[in-house]
Amino acid sequence: MTDSAASRRTLLACSALSFAYFAAIGGFNPFAPLWYKELGLPVVAIGFLVSLASWTRLFAPYAWGALADRSGQRIKIIRYAALASFLAALGFLLPPPWQTVSTLAASTFLMFSFNAAIVPLTETLIAAQLMTPDGSMDARRYGQVRVWGSVGFLATVLIAGWWFEHFGMKAFAITTLVLLGAVVVMAWRLPQQQERPAHAHAPAPPVAKVLRRPEVRWFFAGVFLTVLAHTALYTFFSLFMDSMGYGKQIVGLLWAASVVVEIAWFALQGRMMERGSLHHWLIAAALLTALRFGLTGAFASSLSILVLAQCLHAITFAAQHTACIALVTRYFPGTLRGRGQALYSVLGYGCSGVLGSVAGAWLVSHTGYAAVFGVASLAALASALCCWRSLVWDRRNGTA
Repeated sequence: MTDSAASRRTLLACSALSFAYFAAIGGFNPFAPLWYKELGLPVVAIGFLVSLASWTRLFAPYAWGALADRSGQRIKIIRYAALASFLAALGFLLPPPWQTVSTLAASTFLMFSFNAAIVPLTETLIAAQLMTPDGSMDARRYGQVRVWGSVGFLATVLIAGWWFEHFGMKAFAITTLVLLGAVVVMAWRLPQQQERPAHAHAPAPPVAKVLRRPEVRWFFAGVFLTVLAHTALYTFFSLFMDSMGYGKQIVGLLWAASVVVEIAWFALQGRMMERGSLHHWLIAAALLTALRFGLTGAFASSLSILVLAQCLHAITFAAQHTACIALVTRYFPGTLRGRGQALYSVLGYGCSGVLGSVAGAWLVSHTGYAAVFGVASLAALASALCCWRSLVWDRRNGTA
């Protein structure tokens, strides 16, 4: 098999895995808070359980990334992590007397601890296939791969909204297991590759040196704040819509609206991303995030405005994510790539997710859901400032 054919095969397998993984996320994340609510849990407990995915991102992605960089066994780690995640989720099937906050927390924590390996290591595999001669990443081809994750998410959000509306949230646990089983199957379809592990006695690559660069510090600060703002969406949007009287199908359709524009963006982003620097897209994403959540909090009773706000997801998530992956690939080249993607998960999604879920639950219990989206809007404005500072330093160092 030629290198070109092997690369295409790897990218196709990564597309399939991305589809399955985000299909599982689409069936879990938007509806888990509604399942917890039906189990009779208070909003603080729900916020805690939702935050567990972010707690695992504080350590798991970097641990998996470091192990993969040093062992060269990315494919094997992805496969067994997917299987372990499925086994951990079996705890969701425990009967009511055993289904407590503690057992739910244990199953959720273990499930996300293992599947935290899948995205950063898959992104590393994809980036390795899409490197251009100048050391950057081909954004157009990246979008063609990553779009399948969005398609998977959209499919399950639409189907799950109808499914749970008709069969109730009692079907949530088995639905989650079916979707995680598909992730296991797709993980085993990844073609095995021979990778050269880092020498056991070689000095560790200077990750800390990269993190000391001001443009990198401001970049991660901007990512942290943009994702912190989105925690309002991931943790409280479904509950907010439920409190406003919207049914599960409408909630699913609102999630779907955001993913439809996300898919369109990933499919067409090649030309769009060329119209500004990566930092410009980060700034635009942060500013539109502020607008999006400001509209969501202030006009939650208007379905048309909610749809409009959800359509901003094309920039607030899709363009932002592509810019982040490209910048991480630039800042953490070569043997640093796995740990760079892991740090993106830890600093961008782990820390922000923990703070947003826990603090957001406290804020909801004292002031209501709308206030969470107002605070999210302010966090996004702060993110825009950080992204601008990263751009300034990149230009100063001649790398922008």
